Amino acid sequence: MKKKVIPAIIIIALILVIGGIYAAQIAYQHYSYSDERADLNNYFDISSDTDVAIILGNERIEERARLLDGHYYMDFASVQKYLNDRFYYGEADNSLFYTTASKVIIAEVGSTTWTDSTGTSEDVGYVIARTEGEELYVALDYVKKYTNFFYEGFTEPNHMQLTTSWDDEKIASINKDTQLRLRGGVKSEILIDLAKGDTVTVLEELENWTKVKSSDSYIGYVENKRLSDITTKSPIPVTDYVEEEYTSLNRGHKINLGFHNIGGVAGNDTFSSVVAGAKSLNVISPTWFKLNSNDGDVTSIASASYVRAAHDKGLEVWALFDNFTGTGDFSTTEFLSRYKSRQNAIDQLMALATEMGVDGINLDFETIDYEDGQSYVEFVRELSIACRANGLVYSIDDYVPMHFNDHYNLREQGIVADYVIIMGYDEHYAGSAEAGSVASLSYVENGLINTTAKVDPSKVINAVPFYTRIWHTSGGALSSEAVSMQTAKDYISNHSIELTWDVEAGQNYGEFTSSEGTFNQIWMEDATSIGQKIDSMRAQNIAGIAEWSLGMETPDVWDVIAGYIEE
Repeated sequence: MKKKVIPAIIIIALILVIGGIYAAQIAYQHYSYSDERADLNNYFDISSDTDVAIILGNERIEERARLLDGHYYMDFASVQKYLNDRFYYGEADNSLFYTTASKVIIAEVGSTTWTDSTGTSEDVGYVIARTEGEELYVALDYVKKYTNFFYEGFTEPNHMQLTTSWDDEKIASINKDTQLRLRGGVKSEILIDLAKGDTVTVLEELENWTKVKSSDSYIGYVENKRLSDITTKSPIPVTDYVEEEYTSLNRGHKINLGFHNIGGVAGNDTFSSVVAGAKSLNVISPTWFKLNSNDGDVTSIASASYVRAAHDKGLEVWALFDNFTGTGDFSTTEFLSRYKSRQNAIDQLMALATEMGVDGINLDFETIDYEDGQSYVEFVRELSIACRANGLVYSIDDYVPMHFNDHYNLREQGIVADYVIIMGYDEHYAGSAEAGSVASLSYVENGLINTTAKVDPSKVINAVPFYTRIWHTSGGALSSEAVSMQTAKDYISNHSIELTWDVEAGQNYGEFTSSEGTFNQIWMEDATSIGQKIDSMRAQNIAGIAEWSLGMETPDVWDVIAGYIEE
């Protein structure tokens, strides 16, 4: 019996030993550290010898850089998006532009030299901007001449650290030689080795592992037990470039600007009549200067005697320059696309301003296509240089801001111009699909809120309409005509229209059906509706009011406006 038990015990012991060994192997395989290394080219998604991954702050972004002839480049769109949107690519001129408060700096694509509008030039020793296929790339060393940011390039594989903000960050010290792994876990692939004493940026703390960024911008995971001395660090901002100050000619008092719509030279003779009843008016803007060719030729119906008469009445003259009343065969797109054309128009405007003795230029460019947005904003910058140099007040007329006109770039206008005038009307216009107010209260209020979110209120002027529209619906067809306040009052009286207050519009509304079956509607602009708009302007503490256009108002409106200007 004893002889039979001993072999059984031995067998059981062997089973236990073998099981223990197997369990130990399983445990070792489960808990041991993998020494498999990640393919770093795949990690950074490197596609060629010139391809460079970008780590922006603490995150790898989708956009790529290029390493060309030993210099780092980013595509133009990425430069604008992440670094500096003041760069402008003039494709018609095959040149890269950068415009400051006093000069335009131009670098021809493919050149190592830049030249500015004062005649200064420099050979920087590398190609400033170059095309690769259809894409324009800009050297980051050139971007740094006008922008405060930090970049550092690494090779094998190519990647770059790009830093544009200087927020506090959490850092830690590695307390023992270890590895940075692709994911949290001992079986994850190794990205790089970390040595004791290395500093890493702490991005996300988990239960057993922490997501970190190494000093050479690899992002992965380290065991918590390998981190010590976790603390907060305040990075030292890069301040290599000091942006030239955009000085403003702020008048220091509320502006009351009346637009004087002049159709021809003879219209200048109406000056006395249109200002006769105006109270508190301190600026007049006659529609004098007109773009008239692709080359930037400007036609003028200005009058020096008009300016003298205005000055005698204590009015400044901010002459209006538009792109829609010229009689020449021209394209705004073509004009805006070329530096020579833009400068030609600016030179002519300055000569005319000097000759006539005006106090300012009012830019009124309308129906700018989205594709021309950057060219338009570049023109806005360039014109600001000339106005600043000549001591002219520079104001710009804009639509009520909405998503479809974001390319007018109110934020940039608010920096380079002295005043931004919001044309707070034409909510419903001749081509509208439905009848409605020319300028409802909510339309004006939202316009002011959206504008002052981008432009300092001390530079914002809101323009109100001195006109309204009478709408007619007949046989399903909608039509309208714009009329003066007095004509609207006469229409209401002649047709015995009963007005009711429209709270949302902030206006009196009336309607009637004619004997022929035509349905007629009117949202009345008058002293009461203008007063409602002024209350909104007070609430936003803006720079003043403008009116389109002089001669279309009733006298009682001026009392309401004067109360606002003189308070």
